[in-house]
Amino acid sequence: ALERMGIVQSMSRKGNCLDNAKAENFFSMVKTELYYDWKGDDPDVFERDLGKHIDWYNNVRIKKRLGGSSPVEYRRGRAA
Repeated sequence: ALERMGIVQSMSRKGNCLDNAKAENFFSMVKTELYYDWKGDDPDVFERDLGKHIDWYNNVRIKKRLGGSSPVEYRRGRAA
């Protein structure tokens, strides 16, 4: 199915998760910060809340490692 859509699947050696580490880290944080405390049962509401969380994660949340900037602010500063 991926080949038909022109998508190249990322494959590494068995046991090497480095190509997927950033995605795994992000999903781990989403589960910790949003999912485990989420009390609803409506998938549409969860999808809305997930979108809000991703927006907050990228645009509002600051990281000490990024000099106290959000990821978006940091990237904009680096591009300038």
